[in-house]
Amino acid sequence: MYRGPLHVSLVATPDAQVSPLSGLFETLGAFGLLAHVEPGMPTKPFDVEIVAPDERPVRGASGLSLGPHRRCMDVDHSDIVIVPLMMVEDMQWRCGRYPAVVEWLQRMHNQGAHLCSACTGVLLLAETGLLDGREATLHWAFAPTFERNFPCVQLRTEEALITAGDRDELVMTGGVMSWHDLALHLIAHHVGPTAAQAMARLLMLQWHGSGQAPYVSFAPPTNHGDALVRRLQRWLEGHYREPGPVDRLVEQAGLPRRSVQRRFARATGYSPLAYVQHVRIERAKRMLERTQEPVDEISHAVGYENTSFFRRVFKRATHLSPNAYRRRFAMQGLTRRNPRRGSAEGD
Repeated sequence: MYRGPLHVSLVATPDAQVSPLSGLFETLGAFGLLAHVEPGMPTKPFDVEIVAPDERPVRGASGLSLGPHRRCMDVDHSDIVIVPLMMVEDMQWRCGRYPAVVEWLQRMHNQGAHLCSACTGVLLLAETGLLDGREATLHWAFAPTFERNFPCVQLRTEEALITAGDRDELVMTGGVMSWHDLALHLIAHHVGPTAAQAMARLLMLQWHGSGQAPYVSFAPPTNHGDALVRRLQRWLEGHYREPGPVDRLVEQAGLPRRSVQRRFARATGYSPLAYVQHVRIERAKRMLERTQEPVDEISHAVGYENTSFFRRVFKRATHLSPNAYRRRFAMQGLTRRNPRRGSAEGD
């Protein structure tokens, strides 16, 4: 599979977050170290450089400086182009800020390059039009601005990694740390799965195999302008545990059931039943993270008498069982006791 070295261009804009960009740069360039601990590995499958809209040093979104090797427009050929995570001001993407970079991305794709993005980097990638009619992913918190700017792209925020294109040459990952997934995907695809596994072990990189679903917080819209629906939302915040909450919701509205369902879904994007389930699962997640309550008690506390049904709904929403979710996110996991000192780590 390995035919390297493949030329990789990492795009640094003034919006770039330094750690994902440097993480990708250093991971794809770490094969010299890997070859020392894993004999037989290639020493340089990727030739990585940082490119930018111009040659001046770029001050990233966090204030740290990045020194590009050269301008994007001076790169005539690249096998892989990566747009890493960008911190978007006010979480609102404004198209047209980097027209020369967008044109260069289109040209690289026409010449056969793989175009990749990590998290919000897909906002720039989408300006090329290459994602129209395709699926994409990014951090769930930036879904509203993506959907407003690119309505022709089907957004799948529950996925950690999506490939698209006739050659699977468009690769997108979602979430701040999803650059791990992107680096390992590129290594697996271009060098081999054994190399990807070895690099993950060496650098303690993580595959986010369950996608972004476990990390997504339920944040329904409240600025939709429908005063009745907003009142019903506030009512549900205090009554989601009750039996038959949708029936009670309709009673609160004082309107025919179908009218309430249509109006609620139009304002929030969720049917009343789906909304209640999201609220209940969100409360259950907090209890799993912050308490030691048994799962059946948490089930009852959020409104599910049938624990088996709760487990099914929870896994459908998060892609993890309640116990698996607790193992991953429980706060007490941050203070494991040191067996030699008998004190909590981090004290």
